[in-house]
Amino acid sequence: MTPVIDLHCDLPVYLMMNPQATPDTRAMGAGIPFLKEGHVKLQTMAIYTGVEEESSREGLQQALIYRDMLNQHSTDFFQAGPGFEDADSGRIGIVAALESASGICNESEPLENAFKNLEEIIKNVQRLFYISLTHHDENRFGGGNYSKPGLKPDGQVLLDYISGRQIAIDLSHTSDALAHDILDYTYSKNLDVPVIASHSNFREIWDHPRNLTKENALEIINRNGLIGMNFLRAFLNDDRPEALYEHIEYGMALAGGEDALCFGADFFYTGDFPDPKRDPYYFPEHEDASKYPEILKTLGKRISEKQIEKLACKNVMSFIASNWN
Repeated sequence: MTPVIDLHCDLPVYLMMNPQATPDTRAMGAGIPFLKEGHVKLQTMAIYTGVEEESSREGLQQALIYRDMLNQHSTDFFQAGPGFEDADSGRIGIVAALESASGICNESEPLENAFKNLEEIIKNVQRLFYISLTHHDENRFGGGNYSKPGLKPDGQVLLDYISGRQIAIDLSHTSDALAHDILDYTYSKNLDVPVIASHSNFREIWDHPRNLTKENALEIINRNGLIGMNFLRAFLNDDRPEALYEHIEYGMALAGGEDALCFGADFFYTGDFPDPKRDPYYFPEHEDASKYPEILKTLGKRISEKQIEKLACKNVMSFIASNWN
């Protein structure tokens, strides 16, 4: 069975908001049972925060939740690092990521707190795969995908700080201006910061501000980055579940695209989500991690076996081999 690597889920924030819950839940799509049924070998766990007064506190809290998941569920999880693919096949590798830099510094704290809090988070989670500067909204670092601003001075300082730290910068939740500015700034300053889009699809297939423009997708590919396919209906197509495969085929057809595509399903708890217009959030065919084998089987009728292996796991393995020590 082809193993799967996924670049994005929101299990830590679910556990923070539901203190009685445990990682072996079936209440959201990336609980342990679903991950095992889907043959997920590595799952990135995002630490998500909004632009709120308590954002940095919640970022630190979720880092402790991640640490506790490793300690209390060691028969299910292990900390992924270089060579993780050779570890015990009965367990799931996990690695943390920061979805919005609001999780290390709210809008009113001194910027120095961002670096102190970032180091505290890294101490607890051991490694960060990537950082997104923003989420939907604008913050002190730049513009989110539902806003207009580009890269702000605090965002520049944070990019400088993570250069050479083996932490990628994630474009999944940037405004178009912020994506442009991050790409320009990291190039012009020759920063050692890999560029990815952990859970984004393609705007050429579905016109949504959460999806990548062709220009930005090509730049990520040219920088040997990753683009994780998102399973949320709002970013695929309102009515057609097969649009997931159309996004994948489009990405594979871009020059170099078959070496960049991977999965970033974006599973989160929808039970108390405040936007009923988006229900159902996922098509039934994609609603949890157990669906991966059937997704790969369907893809086998559309792309080659070699491309399926790259998409499912090998592209992320190659990225980790090149960027993690």
